[in-house]
Amino acid sequence: MVTPDPRATMLPTRTLLSPGELVPYTANSGDTLPAVAAHFNTTVEEIRAANPDLPELVTTLPAGYPLTIPAYYVPLTGTPFQILPDSEVPNGPSAVEFDLRQEVLSRAGYLASVSEYAFGRERVSWELVNTVALNYSIHPRLLLTLLEYGSSALTNPFPGQLERRYPLGFPNVRYQGVYRQLLWAAERINDGFYGWRAGSLREFETSDGFLIRPDSWQNAGTVAIQYLLAGMMTREQLELAIGPGGFHQTYVELWGDPFGLAQAHIPGNLQQPELGLPFLPNRVWDFSGGPHSSWGESLPWGALDFAPPAVEGGCASSNEWAAAPAPGVITRSGNALAVLDLDGDGDERTGWVLLFYHLAENGLIAAGTEVELGDRLGHPSCEGGRSTGTHFHIARRYNGEWLPADGPVPFMLDRWEAHAGDEPYEGQLTRGTNVVPACTCSTRANRIIYQIPGESETGFLP
Repeated sequence: MVTPDPRATMLPTRTLLSPGELVPYTANSGDTLPAVAAHFNTTVEEIRAANPDLPELVTTLPAGYPLTIPAYYVPLTGTPFQILPDSEVPNGPSAVEFDLRQEVLSRAGYLASVSEYAFGRERVSWELVNTVALNYSIHPRLLLTLLEYGSSALTNPFPGQLERRYPLGFPNVRYQGVYRQLLWAAERINDGFYGWRAGSLREFETSDGFLIRPDSWQNAGTVAIQYLLAGMMTREQLELAIGPGGFHQTYVELWGDPFGLAQAHIPGNLQQPELGLPFLPNRVWDFSGGPHSSWGESLPWGALDFAPPAVEGGCASSNEWAAAPAPGVITRSGNALAVLDLDGDGDERTGWVLLFYHLAENGLIAAGTEVELGDRLGHPSCEGGRSTGTHFHIARRYNGEWLPADGPVPFMLDRWEAHAGDEPYEGQLTRGTNVVPACTCSTRANRIIYQIPGESETGFLP
């Protein structure tokens, strides 16, 4: 682990606030009113009252939008020092010109010679990083910085045994090697990033039990790094790591000022394009899983599950088809997944993207295929990851950022709107007065049919 210079890590602090004191705030790309209200311990209604010019209907706030926030003091808040801009966390537009393979193989560090089994086959160094970057949608530049900060993986050709075993500095026997260390980090990064995005993450602990409450003005990219490092550091170690001389300095030495790379990757008032249901018309399906993890077990709860009505339980083969909810191009296919790029540029890091998972390899659509609404993508199955029954999983991204299914930009499929429950996989779909609850069972209540337009306006199984 790189040792920060204590002289460069004096962290700034903020003065105390009076209850309801009006403070200025400039929106980050991707901010929403509910999240900003949670960060300042206030309400959306109070923010609107203090900002009468806010549009009545707004999903995401434009980057740079000035707000006046009636803030309420929260004790023990952390440093306002910002480590990374938000656009440097997701595997989005700023990663398009980043040559991961070249960056790894052109450097003298031990990472270039690493080879491990990951996601279905043996993979070399840069492929290990790329697999995590693609599946979790995390910027490869961030993942490489973590490896350099943890064990000088890009610059040290002769690491010790401990550095090779735990290259991020997280000594857990369940997470040995580059790939598994990055899996652990990816889960923590996404929990921190999307927890702050949603306003659900208010505080967390260091490895020695010290409570951290992020500064109300903090951005999601910085909180993601704070949350990740807190999971393997004591309070004293963390204070150094999240200051100017810690992880941030390693990033600057590798790539330059991260805020010079920042992009407004989420526009103001983001709207989902129109989508149909992700299966063939006039076919009955079970809504088997409400909002849950988009990938792995981390936030956001952006995915929904659909299953063919159960004739027999468990993992039975199915002749049913997952289908394209909109036109686009398949950018990635294999290992039980297919990625549908809706803007048609062939790059899943830009624009709207739909990820399908647990699709059977037999019949899976090929990468590079252009599709229209309703084209067949693959059969539901139990393949890929853990599964207790035949189904498929669908989640959304915009410019590399996962979107929660229930939030300011709700997941809408043929006008069915997703709503989360208290726990992952719970929840429901609603369309007008019609309600379909999620259930791993197969009953009349949780079935849904995709009617051909004009034949029925109900959209549910009569």
